[in-house]
Amino acid sequence: MLADMSFTPSPGEQIIFQGHPSWRSILAFYLKGLLLAVVIALAAKLFGQGFFTVFVILLVVLGLTVVIGFVRRVATIYTITNRRLNIKRGIIARDIQETRLERVQNVSYSQTAFERMLNVGSVDFDTASDAENTFVFSGVADPQEVVTQVDQATSAGAAGSHGLGDPSGSY
Repeated sequence: MLADMSFTPSPGEQIIFQGHPSWRSILAFYLKGLLLAVVIALAAKLFGQGFFTVFVILLVVLGLTVVIGFVRRVATIYTITNRRLNIKRGIIARDIQETRLERVQNVSYSQTAFERMLNVGSVDFDTASDAENTFVFSGVADPQEVVTQVDQATSAGAAGSHGLGDPSGSY
């Protein structure tokens, strides 16, 4: 079911990084699902439902939370090659974002305090396009490493693959 979502590089293109959002990045989603399950279960108990019904409600809401979180995570694939950046989202319906690596002007990452504890964050790519088109790898593990890999890829590209630099470094 998910195998057809893999990225197929063009001839001569090399994959530098490929991954999904980290499972740690959806912990907040799971905690919200747990809180929602408890609130719904307590409401059911207050309206006179028995222990078994409350327990089933709790399990169903928790189960849905886990499945939705898992599907959202595995249905998103981030790819960096020596030529382009690619984000694929979805299983049935697809949303694909792609930009050429030479269009990347700036790469930065951000982490909330919670994300920093989990070593996850969002990597934001500023590209030479309209400001409304955001290109973000959200929830990646070790975002600093992703930034480093993009730096290496853009440096290698600037060293001659598209004519913007001198591969030997001489002037």
